[in-house]
Amino acid sequence: MAMLRNFVTSVRNPVNAARTLVIAAVLVFGQAAAAGAADFRSAAEAAVVLYDAPSAKARKLYIVSRGYPLEVVVQVEGWVKVRDAAGTLSWAETKALDNKRNVLLRTAATVRQKPADDAPVVFEAQRDLLLERLEAASAGWVHVKHRDGSAGYVRAADVWGE
Repeated sequence: MAMLRNFVTSVRNPVNAARTLVIAAVLVFGQAAAAGAADFRSAAEAAVVLYDAPSAKARKLYIVSRGYPLEVVVQVEGWVKVRDAAGTLSWAETKALDNKRNVLLRTAATVRQKPADDAPVVFEAQRDLLLERLEAASAGWVHVKHRDGSAGYVRAADVWGE
């Protein structure tokens, strides 16, 4: 209650009102900037159906396979609005998604032993290859692992899901 009383008092004084608005703007934009990092999930089931609306009765658009990375746009009671690598928006059931992070190669890429262009090559990867993300991007590189166990670093610009 005291906080509300202080707010009302500060709004009556034009200088305090301006100060209050500036502080509120900093708080709002600060939270928006902190939330700027994209939230990704992966398809948890062998086949995850994506719909045009948040309902099992909605039109089925297509299916993605286990591990496919999807960007979370919004969550609504048991449903998640997601964006795929092509930029298409659709809806998936929350229970069909996993917090495990995977990335999808946007183009053919070289996976290296260290995060450097001159590091030895671990393997050459083709476009649309699904890789497990081991560590978040740092200095433009993502630490990844192939399903055969080979691990290395790939340029963050070459993957979807980071």
